[in-house]
Order: sequence, then C-alpha cells, then structure tokens
Amino acid sequence: MTPKSGLFLAGTCIAAIAGVGSVFELAYGEPDLGVLPTSIVLALSIPITVISFMAAVKDTRENQQW
Repeated sequence: MTPKSGLFLAGTCIAAIAGVGSVFELAYGEPDLGVLPTSIVLALSIPITVISFMAAVKDTRENQQW
C-alpha cells in the first residue's frame, strides 16, 4: 500500500462516516443542520465513498511488486 492509497482510504472512511451520520440524523428527528444540508451531505458522501475506495484499490494494484 502506498501513501496515496492510504489517503484515499482515509477519505473513504470519512465520507462513509458522514453518510451514516446523515442517515441517522434524517431518520431520527430533526437534523441539527437542517434537512436540506444533511441530505446534500448524504448525497455527496455516497459517490465520494465509492470513488475514493475504487481509487485506493486501483492505486494499490498498480503499485504492487511481484
């Protein structure tokens, strides 16, 4: 694993945590930031999570030494 892959994985974790938090905020009462901003965070966190994870895997595969 390279440092670049590590940064992508860190971004994946942060985006995934933001998405889960947004789901809980929306599901259980009035969100602290309001419905619209929380929905925007949720909508952005899903593709960011997937794209960051795929980039980390791609970078790791490209830099593997056999």
